[in-house]
Amino acid sequence: MSERVVVTGLMTQKLSIVGILFGSLLGGLAVGCEPGGVGDPCVPEDEYQPTFSGFSVEEVNVESKSFQCVTRICLVNHFRGRVSCPYGNSQSSANMGQAAPPPDCIIPGDPTARIEAAVDPQLTERRADDAVYCSCRCDGPDANARYCECPSGFSCVRLVEELGIGDRGQLAGSYCVREGTAYNKFEVDVNNSCQYADRDVPDGEQNCGQVNDFGEPAD
Repeated sequence: MSERVVVTGLMTQKLSIVGILFGSLLGGLAVGCEPGGVGDPCVPEDEYQPTFSGFSVEEVNVESKSFQCVTRICLVNHFRGRVSCPYGNSQSSANMGQAAPPPDCIIPGDPTARIEAAVDPQLTERRADDAVYCSCRCDGPDANARYCECPSGFSCVRLVEELGIGDRGQLAGSYCVREGTAYNKFEVDVNNSCQYADRDVPDGEQNCGQVNDFGEPAD
């Protein structure tokens, strides 16, 4: 089971225990995952659910027990959309009217499993590289807890307030955040989305990088 703390931009919060509904699928995927330290990329568990429409830029999500992180924490720090689908899909209102609608989003690594919900494109000012990565808890309300030291290039930033509900407050506190990526809702233009264009156009037309035929970031 994984715990996920969701903190809105107004710093109100809720805690939910997320059941691994697709345990066998995730277990198989985990075998091929390269573990990562602070700052290494990760794909949140929610993105393996076909009905998940994506994250909100107004929230902070802390996924514990991540298969992909040595730290076991995959941090989603004020990010919109899906890591695995930078341009969203044609169902999103942000993409309607584009001359070249993006390919449908899929469950990561499975081109046969289409996402069943509208997915908004990522924001150009807050891409996955700067907002979604492996992290660790560097400070918190429990004086007896073990905390990490943030590596060079990261700062210890308070993201999750005390929940006040016993041992479920174990995710409250501060996390290692990439320097220069602090979120300010007044500075992020939510209308400035990644714009998709055909793969055959000159470089630069896809302003958030190339994607493959399934909408995933291309290597």
